[in-house]
Amino acid sequence: MKPTDIRKPDYFHKVVDCQWACPAHTPVPEYIRLIAAGRHDDAYLINWKSNVFPGILGRTCDRPCEPACRRGRVEENNGEKPEPVAICRLKRVCADNKDADAIRARMPKPVAKKNGKRIACVGAGPASLTVARDLAPLGYHVTVFEADAKGGGFMRTQVPRFRLPEEVIDEEVGYILDLGVELRGNTRIDSMKDLLAQKFDAVFVGSGAPRGRDLEIPGRREAAANIHIGLDWLASVYFEHVKKIGRRVIVLGGGNTAMDCCRSSRRLGGEDVKVIVRSGFEEMKASPWEKEDAQHEGIPILNYLVPKTFVHENGKLTGMTFEKVRAEHDAKGRRKLVPTGEPDAFFECDDVLIAVGQENAFPWIERDIGIEFDSEWDMPKVDKTTMQSTLPNVFFGGDAAFGPKNIIWAVAHGHDAAVSIDKFLNGEDIRERPEPGVSLISQKMGIHEWSYDNDISNDARYAVPWRDKAQTLKSIKTEVELGFDAKSALAEAQRCLNCDVQTVFTKDVCIECDACVDICPMDCITFTGNGEEDVLRTRLSAPALNLTQDLYVSDSLKTGRVMVKDEDVCLHCGLCAERCPTGAWDMRKFFLEMTHAGPGCHKHAKKEAA
Repeated sequence: MKPTDIRKPDYFHKVVDCQWACPAHTPVPEYIRLIAAGRHDDAYLINWKSNVFPGILGRTCDRPCEPACRRGRVEENNGEKPEPVAICRLKRVCADNKDADAIRARMPKPVAKKNGKRIACVGAGPASLTVARDLAPLGYHVTVFEADAKGGGFMRTQVPRFRLPEEVIDEEVGYILDLGVELRGNTRIDSMKDLLAQKFDAVFVGSGAPRGRDLEIPGRREAAANIHIGLDWLASVYFEHVKKIGRRVIVLGGGNTAMDCCRSSRRLGGEDVKVIVRSGFEEMKASPWEKEDAQHEGIPILNYLVPKTFVHENGKLTGMTFEKVRAEHDAKGRRKLVPTGEPDAFFECDDVLIAVGQENAFPWIERDIGIEFDSEWDMPKVDKTTMQSTLPNVFFGGDAAFGPKNIIWAVAHGHDAAVSIDKFLNGEDIRERPEPGVSLISQKMGIHEWSYDNDISNDARYAVPWRDKAQTLKSIKTEVELGFDAKSALAEAQRCLNCDVQTVFTKDVCIECDACVDICPMDCITFTGNGEEDVLRTRLSAPALNLTQDLYVSDSLKTGRVMVKDEDVCLHCGLCAERCPTGAWDMRKFFLEMTHAGPGCHKHAKKEAA
């Protein structure tokens, strides 16, 4: 193998698995260390720069970072269910414990003199608000159009208050509006052509996926009065148009919206609430913790039942019938559901909530203005890197671009779109994407002293405390999770393995004494003859079979051997650097800061840096 080029930003970035997995590339270990040190303001601002909504996401994020967490991998032999660090809930810790006045004082101030460029954002959801947050401090006049009175989009209207309090949304949306962003609430955009006629220099569409899918099966129209689209129903609950529901409720669907529907139903009078899904439990799209939360509140989840009919009498819904199915897989592993041949299942109910998916709807975008749509899904053709449509000055992001995903994906799209808009309006090629800023700083303070905590905690994951169920089920607005207290937050933060503190090897001072090999607790360091990667992986001290993780390979040493380290199982404990008699190993903190819109993304920035 060729020697590893650690100068490339993505090499160590990929080693910090949580940051790599986060769509917004939040520096997770950095803010966790700051929380452990009690520096909640600093931790909050690091989050705010990358993911924009620390308090909101600390409660609602889909947590793509946590399955990637190294802690789960190295603990996999310690139990049936290894647990990653509670990255998401630690994010909430810094949001809950920050000094709000100090944070506001450290926020960017509105620009006194605008640059003359006007940006329109359609929808005040997370994608549009991220675009506004990134562009307003650069002097752009950003106008956000929102059909509802307040900003937040689906974060406000579709996420129940028992998961996300209103005041948290108000606060974090407020930080963005305070940058000089103009919010035009109660203003629905009905025509893209009319919007473009207002001579905005660029338009960003972050209108979400506003339409819930219906289920057209026999009885749907006859019993329509008691059959509700889940997304619309949640919005009606938020606006208090709906304050109660029948005693017996069926929720159809296996995603996070279904979980919000069933838990909301329990709080609005549903005593017998059940979720019914056509797939298996493990195949449900809902996050594992969302399913656990529903079950904790006494809501059963019934699987492998395909809706067949709505049963009604004299126009009144009385129940539903379902076909029983089982999953079969073909030779290629593709699943299909086949009837079991058993009699249909019947469940009585007073109301049904349909939460079987979301769809985009763009009736307001005319088809003769240069924005092309695909023929299969009627979705705009959007470049996945630049977020640009086929009409150069119109950009899309969030659910409006590629279909329903989580808030953190919308934030990432917003950052990318803001870079594109900034470059576009400065006459630059938007396909030339700026590389992130990277630093590697030695953590060595002495032979056996480090500026970071390299003591590996053996603690299991700490549970976030809940309010008493009897109390929370009485109110749709009472938040269920209490968040970590100071003691448990510190303990959970110390479970982090500091994956961003990298082992850096300098071959010129290595004497090949193998002391690092002897002391490594994971057998991840090997000195051996070089070879092709597939062969090399098999003859390390511990074979490196996880191909998604890189090998760190040195140039040839004096004996002709090379140093090979398996990044997959390294604990970043620093024992190799402590034991090394020559300092060939060092522990250096890798810090990656994504380049967002602004001077850093322009061509002249590269020239000045050079």
